[in-house]
Amino acid sequence: MSKQSVKKGDLLIAEPFLGDRNFERSVVLLCEHNEEGSFGFVLNQKANVMLKDVLEEDFSLEIPLYVGGPVQQNTLHFIHRTPHLFEGGAEVAQGIYWGGDYEQLKTYLNLGQLQESDIRFFIGYSGWGEGQLEHELGQNSWVVTNSDAEFIFDSDPKQFWRGVLRRMGGKYKVMSHYPTDPRLN
Repeated sequence: MSKQSVKKGDLLIAEPFLGDRNFERSVVLLCEHNEEGSFGFVLNQKANVMLKDVLEEDFSLEIPLYVGGPVQQNTLHFIHRTPHLFEGGAEVAQGIYWGGDYEQLKTYLNLGQLQESDIRFFIGYSGWGEGQLEHELGQNSWVVTNSDAEFIFDSDPKQFWRGVLRRMGGKYKVMSHYPTDPRLN
């Protein structure tokens, strides 16, 4: 078994035949990784609701929600690439920030100074306890690569899993063509 190293800001790409419906063909942005555990957000699983459907506040934009993972799906989180607009966000990787001042966020959304392509909202998150992610990496359940803010925020979520693998090239580009169900091949 190969052992991949992983750090905050990396992307975890689900192996084609992972077998976990929560992470089928998913790409997770790892927002924290340390001895105690890891957490992040699935970037490419849109929820069946919009932001306005889960909040009392009205927003002028129709902003989709994503399922960040199977943990605490009653929580709302966001990542963005606009640290100059509001305070308190934690830099996850170059050009990618997690969280920030929610009141400022609402103001900029309603003023139209923050575009849908600059932010992504999640219900729930993906989490791993102490040593759990390392075990999964040892089982080759995930492919690890660096994140890229432009690619994350500007890519079509429906093609995201394939797109990340294609960008990696080589055997990963080949992997991007694997059918969802090999029995149908």
